[in-house]
Amino acid sequence: MTGTKRVLITGGAGFVGSNLCERFLGEGWRVVAIDNLITGTNRNLDSMIDNDAFEVVNADITKPMNIDGPVDLVLHFASLASPLKYFEHQLETLRAGSDGTFNTLDLAQDKGARYLVASSSEVYGDPQVYPQPETYWGNVNSIGPRSMYDESKRFAEAAVMAYHRTSGMDTRIIRLFNSYGPRMRIDDGRVVSEFIRRALNGEPIQIFGDGSQTRSMCYVDDTVEGIWRVSQGEGLNGGVFNVGNPDERTVLELASLVVEYTGGEASIKHLLPRDEDPQRRCPDISRMRELAQWEPKIDLREGVQRTIAHYREQLGL
Repeated sequence: MTGTKRVLITGGAGFVGSNLCERFLGEGWRVVAIDNLITGTNRNLDSMIDNDAFEVVNADITKPMNIDGPVDLVLHFASLASPLKYFEHQLETLRAGSDGTFNTLDLAQDKGARYLVASSSEVYGDPQVYPQPETYWGNVNSIGPRSMYDESKRFAEAAVMAYHRTSGMDTRIIRLFNSYGPRMRIDDGRVVSEFIRRALNGEPIQIFGDGSQTRSMCYVDDTVEGIWRVSQGEGLNGGVFNVGNPDERTVLELASLVVEYTGGEASIKHLLPRDEDPQRRCPDISRMRELAQWEPKIDLREGVQRTIAHYREQLGL
């Protein structure tokens, strides 16, 4: 799938979505970005807005949509992935994963397009298997404090597989693990951006608990490369793929790196643990290595330095 193909990217003004728009334009595709700007921002699209191959549609994907002309690939990335936002917009989060998924699947079916949905490591909940392979069913509380996001992703996966099984649609599911980097809003609330925001503003970096809980942070360039390969690969129809960095680090290690690369002046403050905060997250990427010939290249030190530089430039520091 190359050349003058056309891709529809929901959440196209968001963090990962806008980076994907840029990648597909660079590969010679025509790109339609759909976003309602609840969490996305037009600033993420500034470098692309004058490109004749790029189109922006301000729309709510939880409503039925009509896109004129052919569409060869649908990437459904519209979601409130920021913890601050999905707690604030709980019903909207669930609708993005349910109505939004059905609407984009309907569109892909009408257009005869390939379909890829962005799921999340959150479908594994607080896992009891390490690292987490795609075959692991997870350990999720369906009525817990994070359930609006967890279950929106689990439902989206179920909907995609139902379409795949009943209609034969070419579908792919990716489960993202803690992607970070440029174009993520600095007030997003996810761990990397939040630690950097606090350090640059001279505030204590807040860690819930003792900081021994782990995450596997994947720099956005590596994330986009993984998504690209899954979207283009042959023989991946109906597949589920972990896209993340298996370099498992503690939250305290991450905080220490942020302190180091922002000048060493920020302090670290420990708060009470949060309810149902997953204790370990680490993807098994054997399937990505074998079937997509992908693994991340950018280590955490380099990624954190690049991200800090991006936020410094944004803030004029």
